[in-house]
Order: sequence, then structure tokens, then C-alpha cells
Amino acid sequence: MSNQRHHLFGVGPALALGLLTLAWAASASPVGAPGANPAWPPPPQAPRVAYVQSLTRPTDAGIRPPVWRRLGNWITGAQTGNEPFVRPFGLALDENDNLCLTDTGAGAVGYLDFTRKKWSYWTSVSRLKFVMPVAVAKQNHTFYVADSALGAVIVFNEKGRLLFKITNGLTRPTGLAISKDRLFVADSQRHCMVVFDLAGHPVFHFGKRGDGPDEFNFPTHVAADRAGHVYVTDSINYRVEVFDATGRFLSQIGSAGDSFGQFSRPKGAAVDSQGHVYVVDAIFGNVQIFTPEGQLLLDVGEAGQNAGQFWLPNGIAISRSGRIYISDVFNHRIQVLKYLGQP
Repeated sequence: MSNQRHHLFGVGPALALGLLTLAWAASASPVGAPGANPAWPPPPQAPRVAYVQSLTRPTDAGIRPPVWRRLGNWITGAQTGNEPFVRPFGLALDENDNLCLTDTGAGAVGYLDFTRKKWSYWTSVSRLKFVMPVAVAKQNHTFYVADSALGAVIVFNEKGRLLFKITNGLTRPTGLAISKDRLFVADSQRHCMVVFDLAGHPVFHFGKRGDGPDEFNFPTHVAADRAGHVYVTDSINYRVEVFDATGRFLSQIGSAGDSFGQFSRPKGAAVDSQGHVYVVDAIFGNVQIFTPEGQLLLDVGEAGQNAGQFWLPNGIAISRSGRIYISDVFNHRIQVLKYLGQP
């Protein structure tokens, strides 16, 4: 995928259609004066998405461990509670837009509680040690973590107490999302989606290996929107498939290739409050933004190590206020962007 992107909609009627859709244009290169935070698309168009900051450790989010804990850690030589992220991977936001994350490099799960200015961090819960935590979701006071190496979804509370494990029907869970009272889990090895209630009881499953509708080739990530639609990253089929809450296929976004709206290695997906669908591509090192119908509006970022650049990005989560969190795995950080809306 070229670093220099061009207008997607061309001229004449196609341009008019694009302007009526959202007046977005496609550009992968961050812009701005030297030293300025990048934004997309470039001038003379008004920016739609802008870089805000990078989180490399909890204090970057304005969160510090309590004084008594810092003092105790200094005396005992224990960890400070502000260690840098190793390989932040899976991301999710809870109902209060606090950030949950998995760190595959540290074998850990973290929780940035912006409301209470608190950072929580677990490498194990009730003597069960995480091995490869790759995805996370949270509702109320309960965390759900897909550990692909354990072949299970680990469920625990905010105090770090194990509540139960979900293993029924799972081989290699790699993605999960909560939609209302259902937990949707992507099982990459079985090439299917397995659906549970929030107490861990199986409800139904759908999908099989293939490249047609309602088929998967190593699904990896799952997202859900407020309407109850479920978005499954069908990784080796180079697309995102969209389903309703019952598992009925609705549509697909993207295809294999290096042109507009195509993917090389799609990863996390998320939907903002306007209904735009964001898809991370690890190989291209960018985020592509689509209409619900699958029309590309904008691509954000490129491969690299500077602000607005990514090195094998994986997860994405979007707050109700339009803050976009992207796990920039091998840059060891979470980049925070902001949807600016229409002018």
C-alpha cells in the first residue's frame, strides 16, 4: 500500500456521492508542521482524525500508584506498578469508557480506570497464571479474557478473584466481544464463532472453514456495535464479516489486495458512535475507516515508529466521545487518536 494515498472518489458524480456520504477523503500520511501532531486527511481538507498522545505506561494516562504503594515498593524492591507496556495487544472499553488491555509480552491483563485514576494489573488470578492473553472484554465488575494458549476464556472480578473458566467448545480463542447478554468468542483453530451467556453457558455457534458467507479462515478478532451487529475479522480471507445477534450473515467489508479498502493482514475492528467501521491492518500499519456499507472513507497512519505510525498494530477500541485507542504492539505503546467530526 503506497504511502501517498489519493482521493478515493475521483471527480464528477462519484465525487458528489463521496461528499454526500461524509465528505471524507483517503490519505495515509500524517500531516502538519514539523513538531505538530499528525492529522488526517491533509490540507486543504479539514482534518477528521488527529493524533492525541501515546501511552507507554500507566502514568502517561495521568494514573500513578498510591504513595503508600510506591513507598512500599521502594523499600522492598518490588515492581513500581508503573512498568512500561511490553507488547500491548488486545483492547476494550467498559461501559464507563475505562480501558482494558492485554499485554502478551508480559503475560498480563491491565485496567486503566480513568474515572478513579487507578491502574490494576494481573499476571494471574487465584493461582491461575495467564500464558497468552490476547483479548479482553469487561461488563460491570467482571473481566473476560481470552487466553489462546490455555484454550479458555478466564473470567474474574476487579479484585482479581477467579470466578470461572469457559472451555466448553473452545480450542484456541483469539477474540471476544460482549453484546448485550451474550459473549461472542472467535475460535481461530476451529474457524467458527462460539456464543455464551455471561455466566459461561454455551448458547449457539456458527461458521465453518471456507471463504463464502458465514465461513471463516482463522478468525481472530470480534467487535460489536450498539445495534447488536457483530464484526468478525476473517483474517486469512482478508475481510471483516458482519452478522446480526443471531449469527445471521449480513455483509462483508474489504478483500485481499493493496488498493483502497483492501487488506493485507486485518486485525482489530471497532465501530464509532457515528457508525463508521475502523479496521486495523498489521502489515500496512494503518487503520482504514469505512461506512457501514463498506465504502472506504479514510485511511490513517502508516508503518513506522513516529507519532501516527505503527509497527504491527493489533487492537482498537473507540470511546463514546470519539477517542480511538490502538495497540501499537512492537512500538510497545497504545496510540490515542481523536475523531474530530465534520466541519
